[in-house]
Amino acid sequence: MSLPFVIPGLRHTDSGHFFMMAGPCAIEGEEVVFEIAERLRAISDRLRIPLILKGSYRKANRSRIDSFTGIGDEKALAILRKAGEAYGLPTVTDIHESSEAAMAADYVDVLQIPAFLFRQTDLLVAAAKTGKVVNIKKGQFASAGAMRFALQKCLDSGNDRVMLTERGNMFGYGDLIVDFRNIPAMQALGAPVVMDITHSLQQPNQESGVTGGKPELISTIARAAIAAGADGLFIETHPRPAEAKSDGANMLQLDQLEPLLETLLRIHQALQPSPNNP
Repeated sequence: MSLPFVIPGLRHTDSGHFFMMAGPCAIEGEEVVFEIAERLRAISDRLRIPLILKGSYRKANRSRIDSFTGIGDEKALAILRKAGEAYGLPTVTDIHESSEAAMAADYVDVLQIPAFLFRQTDLLVAAAKTGKVVNIKKGQFASAGAMRFALQKCLDSGNDRVMLTERGNMFGYGDLIVDFRNIPAMQALGAPVVMDITHSLQQPNQESGVTGGKPELISTIARAAIAAGADGLFIETHPRPAEAKSDGANMLQLDQLEPLLETLLRIHQALQPSPNNP
C-alpha cells in the first residue's frame, strides 16, 4: 500500500495491497449504512484490503432542486461516525464550503474536496488546517498537472497528508472519459493517487435532470486503474442501487464487490516484482 502517512484506525496496512474508500453515495439512514459497513468490514478482513468507509452527509451538487440532498448534516455525520466506530473503520466525507470543514472534522478521519471545487482556495485551506487527511478530487475539466496547485495549497497550510483522486474528464456533453496517464502524472507530484471508479462512469447533466451512468464498465475501469498503478480505489456501493436516493445509476451492487476485488488483487499481485523478475 502506498500511503506515506498514517490514517488512524486503518487496518491491514501491512498487506502491501491497494487501499479502498467505499460506501454509499449518501447517508440515507442508519440501517442501510450499517448494512453496508458490516459487509465492507468482512470483505476488507478476508482480503486484507485497507478500507475507509465513505458517505456524503449532504449532496450539494444536484441537477434539480427536488433531488435528494440529505437527512441533515450532523445527523448524517453522526451515523457515519457511529458505523465507523461500530466496525472499526476510519471514515471519509466530502465538504462543500470552508465553514463545514471544522464541523465535519469532528466526525471523520478524511475530508474530501469535490471535483468541481478543487480550485476553491478557502475550502482547501480550511480542510488542511483541521489536520485531517485531505483527499482532493481532480476536476472534470482539469489536467493532472493542474493538481499541483491544489496540493500546494494544502502543503502551504501546514498539511502534507494529502491524496489526489482521478475521476475522469468531461467528454462532450453528459459523458466522461478516463485518461489513465493521469495516475502516474499525479503520483509524480508526490501524493498517493486514488481512482474514483464509479464517478468516472457517471453521465451527468442528462435532460431528465437525473444523472445516468454505466455501471457495467466498473470492472473495466477498476482493472485498468490497478494495472496503471493506482494506490487506492474509490467505489460507491449499495445493496440495492435501484433504491438508492443518490447516484444509483452508477453505483456497484454490494454483492458484486468482493469478486471484483479478488480479480483486482490478482492483477495487483501479478505486477509486483519477484526475485526472478525485479
